[in-house]
Amino acid sequence: MKFASFEIDNAASWGLVEGDSVADLGGRYPDLKSAIAAGGLAEAAKSAAGTKRHPLAKIKFLPVIPNPDKILCIGLNYENHRKETGRSEVENPTVFGRFANSQTGHLTDIIRPKVSTHLDFEGELAIIIGKPGRYIKKSEAWGHIAGYACYNEGSVRDYQRHTHQFTPGKNFPSTGGFGPYLVTPDEVGNVGPLRLQTRLNGEVVQDTTIDQMIFDIPRQIEYCSQFTRLEPGDVIATGTPGGVGSRRTPPLWMKAGDVVEVEIDKVGLLRNGIADEA
Repeated sequence: MKFASFEIDNAASWGLVEGDSVADLGGRYPDLKSAIAAGGLAEAAKSAAGTKRHPLAKIKFLPVIPNPDKILCIGLNYENHRKETGRSEVENPTVFGRFANSQTGHLTDIIRPKVSTHLDFEGELAIIIGKPGRYIKKSEAWGHIAGYACYNEGSVRDYQRHTHQFTPGKNFPSTGGFGPYLVTPDEVGNVGPLRLQTRLNGEVVQDTTIDQMIFDIPRQIEYCSQFTRLEPGDVIATGTPGGVGSRRTPPLWMKAGDVVEVEIDKVGLLRNGIADEA
């Protein structure tokens, strides 16, 4: 199953995506996070046949989870990216957070802030937590996942490098693309062999498979649940592979008018334009 969060006629809703339309399920639960928390995705999907449908071409995509309790990002989680940054090997995942308003939806613009021209792309697989938990064992981690989505963990590199803390460069409004859909695990299957590719203006800039992660998904869930309780709708952006713009010679920064795409097999294709902050 595929679910999307969206706006139609200036009202926010969510629904089940089938073909080129979405069944509006906003009458069942107020938002997708609420449906996940109630364990109601399958039940809501069964009712989709009797609900109003909207053409995908008519909706405005919102971030898959517009209102997560937490967005946890895993840094330096592919060996080729660790090497290109010159960072040392570590025994535990590098984790930092994003704010909800740093996200934007599919087919909406990622905003380059007026205080920087160093806007970089980071194509990633996002996981959406379905079942809450603390001290989750690796062997039980897959059972806590509601679904997967594409993520572009856009980074304002000069602000990221002002200190050793990542937070400022990762949280400018509307710099992180998240979408287009939450795709349930039964539809995705084994994520390891899935190909992740980022393209900037049609040129491939990142290309890997998910099994190249240093810390796999169960390890990420285990580790994050040790220092915080994972809640339904929480997002974990699982890390970006090598090829980021800041490590190229010369650097490759995103600019107004560019189009950036993150595509993951069986998960979807996230497309965003780049626009300058007004």
